[in-house]
Amino acid sequence: MSGILDGKRILITGVLMESSIAFHTAKVAQEQGAEVILTAFPRPTLTERIAKKLPKPAKVIELDVTSDEHLDRLAGLVKEELGSLDGVVHSIGFAPQDALGGNFLNTPFESVATAMHVSAFSLKSLAMACKPLMADGGSIVGLTFDAQFAWPQYDWMGPAKAALEATSRYLARDLGKDSIRCNLISAGPIGSMAAKSIPGFGELADVWNHRSPLEWNMADPEPAGCGVVALLSDFFPKTTGEIIHVDGGVHMMGA
Repeated sequence: MSGILDGKRILITGVLMESSIAFHTAKVAQEQGAEVILTAFPRPTLTERIAKKLPKPAKVIELDVTSDEHLDRLAGLVKEELGSLDGVVHSIGFAPQDALGGNFLNTPFESVATAMHVSAFSLKSLAMACKPLMADGGSIVGLTFDAQFAWPQYDWMGPAKAALEATSRYLARDLGKDSIRCNLISAGPIGSMAAKSIPGFGELADVWNHRSPLEWNMADPEPAGCGVVALLSDFFPKTTGEIIHVDGGVHMMGA
């Protein structure tokens, strides 16, 4: 039986734990026929161990998205493995501890700059590093957490996600002439490593217990992974600059 990603070659960042959206994206992508290559930082060996739980083997490349050296060599390393790319998944976000957990008014600019660089500007950096491998077009998909609202404890990751969402729209504008689509999945809270690093994350996630029309399971990243895979496929050929919510419906609930 054929899958919706048959013959596609996909690069996926951010596979750190089996509980992550990135891992389930890689899993579903392979099940749907894709060849997958992973990137990791700062511990490629951790990703290599997690990758063994995927349905098929996947090469892991070390990639620090803030390093010009790493970005400059990425296309060559991927080309050796896959030849070209049809899709790229951006699942990268980080903010220093003093930029989270209720410290919004006291966070120094240095920490804000780090959050913006790693969480937002890196989408542009990754897209440009991979663009030479997407001569026939393709799909770039990132992960966001709805930046329309000020969430408890999320602090400077909120503005960083807002910057990510704007960056995705501008990439969609400028890469459209190359038949490259750029979209985001806005997922509900998942109990991933990134989430656990946010002080008071439980208070934020508790919103879903009271406001989600569809039952939301923080321990199940697969719905979001399926959303990413759908956007990587050819079923959205003219969709770009979009944010697709996979959050149980919380985004549309009124007060």
